Amino acid sequence: MSRRLILIRHGQTHYNATRRMQGQLDTQLSEVGRDQAWTAGEKLRNADIQRIIASDLSRAQDTAEIIAGILGVEVGTDPRLRETHLGQWQSKTHMDVDAESPGARAVWRHDASWAPPGGESRLDVAKRARPVVDELMADYDGWEGGSVLFVAHGGTISALTSNLLGFEAGMYPILSGLRNTCWSQLTARPRFFPGSAEAGDEVRPSVEFTPGTVGDPQWYLDGWNMG
Repeated sequence: MSRRLILIRHGQTHYNATRRMQGQLDTQLSEVGRDQAWTAGEKLRNADIQRIIASDLSRAQDTAEIIAGILGVEVGTDPRLRETHLGQWQSKTHMDVDAESPGARAVWRHDASWAPPGGESRLDVAKRARPVVDELMADYDGWEGGSVLFVAHGGTISALTSNLLGFEAGMYPILSGLRNTCWSQLTARPRFFPGSAEAGDEVRPSVEFTPGTVGDPQWYLDGWNMG
């Protein structure tokens, strides 16, 4: 059996619309963002979503509640799914940051280990968000054959997707920016170990997770910027 993970970015905020950097500031959805969340919920009707977990920041939690109202699924929250803390950049526009520190945003986009002053790197974000997935893999038996939806933030989803796929730090920039209410979709299956053909071992890949394999799944990318 497989387990599908869908990670959707929140709807548009006024900060998004004005190219202002939010980070962990608790900003609100715009009317456009609320409409986007409703549309996303309609698109996800047939995704067999069994559980929804959102960042506890309002823009993600409100997006989740709108989607949940359409799907009839309750929402849980987890602060580990918050957006990247952008330190001294939070509340500044892209133009502000570029004027104060020319080239810094380009370094940030291309080096997953680099953090804004007083903030987090994408590697930091992946490290704090990954246990949310691992704990669900271990504890949530209802996931088999269905989907779990995370409602979070562009930077967090990019970092977590890269981590689940086993990317080295230099590969993180492969994923383009995630648009509002678009999503990353991954599938977990038991990891394949072929055995030794020379020794005559029978090759029989496991089709179900067991207590011994659920902690080390193989993740596959089904799509990026979907929606």
